[in-house]
Amino acid sequence: MVIPETIRTLIDGKEYILDDLGKSGSQIMIFDDCVLKIMKNGYEDETATVGVMRWLDGKLPAPKVLAYEKDEEYQYLLMSKVQGQVSCDEYFLEHPKELLALLAEALRMLWSVDIADCPRERSLDAELAEAAYRVEHGLVDVSDAEPTTFGEGGFKDPQELLQWLIDNKPEYEPVLSHGDFCLPNILIQDGKISGFIDLGDTGVADKWRDIALGYRSLRHNFDGTFGGKVYPDFDPDMLFEALGIEPEREKLNYYILLDELF
Repeated sequence: MVIPETIRTLIDGKEYILDDLGKSGSQIMIFDDCVLKIMKNGYEDETATVGVMRWLDGKLPAPKVLAYEKDEEYQYLLMSKVQGQVSCDEYFLEHPKELLALLAEALRMLWSVDIADCPRERSLDAELAEAAYRVEHGLVDVSDAEPTTFGEGGFKDPQELLQWLIDNKPEYEPVLSHGDFCLPNILIQDGKISGFIDLGDTGVADKWRDIALGYRSLRHNFDGTFGGKVYPDFDPDMLFEALGIEPEREKLNYYILLDELF
């Protein structure tokens, strides 16, 4: 792998660390002021993500595209580095009311963006078509699913889950969706949302997709699934209180189950 010269000149001589948080399969090089994401071709085309990131410039605090190159084997995306702490930092887990207020604000920030000319839409039909491809090609990792999704009391296999999702599509409420609204992707600095990162699935999608994934992320960060430390007396339903809305349990369940196929 040879980093293209246009990018190499921007990072030459800079110290960096490698980030292996997440499951994208990418190589992430983190510098003081920028981040380089290197991904093999065939896994995911970053062209659409680059388009969304450029469209987001001035609309939301998010990384700016500094350079993007693609060769026969790899894609290289160099972007500015968003400063701040991840919202799963221990401080925020120990101050859940502060965290929930900030996460609610983050969702409102996304929903306030005019989606009329957003360059990418992740409609439910498109999501289900992609899920069907993953099921048909054996790309679903059932070992990474929630314990109750497959097996006794759950679905027999990903194909059965896919059919259930097709048969039970909820009403579509389009907004600007982060696409992977989990705590490591929301950064906080000086008591404010400082940025959104990992925008590979960002686009127009259903409002409850982000709520559902945020809800699941909260639950697992507080129950010890992520990080190993249990924070007792936390109820993820507090997210709805912070948002001032009633939980729609069927939609929460639907979008968590949909994500099991990705």
